[in-house]
Amino acid sequence: MLRMKRVPTVVSNFQKEEAEEGGGGCGRNCLQKCCIPGAKLPLYAFKRLNKISSGKDLLNPEDKEPPVAFLDSLLLGEWEDRVQKGLFRYDVTACETKVIPGEYGFIAQLNEGRHLKKRPTEFRVDKVLQPFDGSKFNFTKVGQEEVLFQFEASEDNEIQFFPNAPIDVENSPSVVAINVSPIEYGHVLLIPRILECLPQRIDRDSFLLALYMAAEAGNPYFRLGYNSLGAFATINHLHFQAYYLAVPFPIEKALTRKITTFKGGVVISELSNYPVGGFVFEGGNTLEDLSNAVSDSCICLQENNIPFNVFISDSAKRIFLLPQCYAEKQALGEVSPELLDTQVNPAVWEISGHMVLKRKKDYEEASEANAWRLLAEVSLSEERFQEVKALIFEVISCRDEGNPSVSESLLKEEPDDKPQSLEEVDALNKGSRHPMVSGECLVLH
Repeated sequence: MLRMKRVPTVVSNFQKEEAEEGGGGCGRNCLQKCCIPGAKLPLYAFKRLNKISSGKDLLNPEDKEPPVAFLDSLLLGEWEDRVQKGLFRYDVTACETKVIPGEYGFIAQLNEGRHLKKRPTEFRVDKVLQPFDGSKFNFTKVGQEEVLFQFEASEDNEIQFFPNAPIDVENSPSVVAINVSPIEYGHVLLIPRILECLPQRIDRDSFLLALYMAAEAGNPYFRLGYNSLGAFATINHLHFQAYYLAVPFPIEKALTRKITTFKGGVVISELSNYPVGGFVFEGGNTLEDLSNAVSDSCICLQENNIPFNVFISDSAKRIFLLPQCYAEKQALGEVSPELLDTQVNPAVWEISGHMVLKRKKDYEEASEANAWRLLAEVSLSEERFQEVKALIFEVISCRDEGNPSVSESLLKEEPDDKPQSLEEVDALNKGSRHPMVSGECLVLH
């Protein structure tokens, strides 16, 4: 059983429902016009990467030591500070967690408080693209104490940290904030250009920002995820999720079959022998090449009303794109009552192998077969998956004119199933300064 020893958390005094807040002029030090003038927050300015190293690190080894350790000192340090201040809805560190025996090592967590205290979904689940609605909950309504720092590209292309930087309202900042209904240790939200109030819709710039965050963390145990509307995003305000978990995710160990090499050196594969069909993007001459290949594919799915999840792995070196149909099957009455009774909504973390369970019975009976059975309902049929693949590759072909191998590969895949090696993960892990990696806080019973 996995257990973490952390400071006890109390339910936040700041996390009141909208009905209790009494409307505008809240006086809660939020991120809206009533409270934001003159506000200041820490600012971490990252260095843009020109090339992806072929080695284990995305950053050049000759780069200067950053003024603050992004993951250990800043993100996780500030997150723990908010734990001590009682800004979370429940104590996630008290949740029982275990690795399920089996080939894939699915992770089960018993989280009985999340579905009771998490905000309910307030929009339709059959439309991937929906306009932003300021009358519903959005991240400008959170208290500034929930924001850990601003996250922006450095103007002089050097990593910088400012502990008390003004909020530039005209040039809406991107921020990292706590997830008050956490799934795991260090669970945060990356909210691009927060004051622009963008709907939950991927664009090139926001996706590249998410990859920069994963690269800046530089630790394979810190992953980012994205849920589209219709794929169990619960807030229609553009955001990515991220947290730290010092075990491999099952999806990271799954076999893959190479499809093609895209413009800029991006290799595209598909998952093989995994319960959910999906695509894997890796490589690329630059981080932007990799980001554009994935974001263009996401935009294609959005425009065709196909729900999807994205899992950003290995410090932004591997990205999984997972079209899904579970909510659609729910609406059509095609999901078994047994699975519905679990109340598990398979979003990016569940699909990747971290099963957040809401009933003690399901946790005690957790098995690889049960996890596989649930995730199999998430996956598109083979026929529909091929249709989606054709849609994506039509977009890729248009953007990669002059590379006939892209369109030709639709007819002939390269049969080179290969598992993901965890050697690089282990090597990077040994160099991490965070205590969870060394086993001080995460122990296996």
